[in-house]
Amino acid sequence: MLGARLRDLRREAGLTGRALAASAGWQLSKVSRIEHGKQNVSESDIRVWCRTVGTEKEIPDLIATVRHIDAMWLEWRRMFASGTKRRQQRSIDLYEKTKVFRVYHPTVVWGTIQTAEYAAEILRQVVDFYEIPDDVEEGVAKRMERQQYLYRGDRRYNVILGEQALYTRFGDANIMRGQLDRLLAVMTLPRLSLGIIPTKAAYRIWPGNAFTTFDDRMVMVETYSAELTVTQPREIALYNRAFSLLQQSALYGKPVRELISDALDDLDG
Repeated sequence: MLGARLRDLRREAGLTGRALAASAGWQLSKVSRIEHGKQNVSESDIRVWCRTVGTEKEIPDLIATVRHIDAMWLEWRRMFASGTKRRQQRSIDLYEKTKVFRVYHPTVVWGTIQTAEYAAEILRQVVDFYEIPDDVEEGVAKRMERQQYLYRGDRRYNVILGEQALYTRFGDANIMRGQLDRLLAVMTLPRLSLGIIPTKAAYRIWPGNAFTTFDDRMVMVETYSAELTVTQPREIALYNRAFSLLQQSALYGKPVRELISDALDDLDG
């Protein structure tokens, strides 16, 4: 992440956050927000930061990163301008080119193993939240279309869900029951590895936003305001490392079936 990179430059210069803020004429809170990704960074901020820590040579690359982030945010708004279908088509295009997927979602079942009814409930929320044209049926059809790749080629799907994903309600109990049954069914697929992190599990890394890595060339990170596309190798490596640490907290096989069965029992109860 850009904030982490700026933090590293500050530390390498031997400056505290307070010292950088004083030299730049900023509030200390601004330095903290930038380093933790809680504030957008302007090109002017980049120039001031690098001159303060003595790394002017980094300015062109960092500004290019800022412009790339701005472009990604713009693409998210543009992609949804005509509804949900276009975003789902993009996924199909990515699946054609990808051999190894690493998927993490702490609270929602991953799109490619959703039922049509569950997906429709989610996409209706997307339409309402972003106030975009209602093309839920077309969006669901495209989302279901990408499930064909679970059965084709030599692709590998490494999926980790948080236990909360089994309980986050989309639709009524029948829709949730169908989705949980679907999880039990896809667990048998030879190309799919499904792990679930129990609510009380000890984490080796803090839970973050949902993300998907496509081979070692791209990571897509979900936020409310944008779907960030990460392509810089050093950042992709961080997400792969995070995924490996999340795997250490996940359960697989029979324990996962038991967690899903517990969630089904909760619906019946």
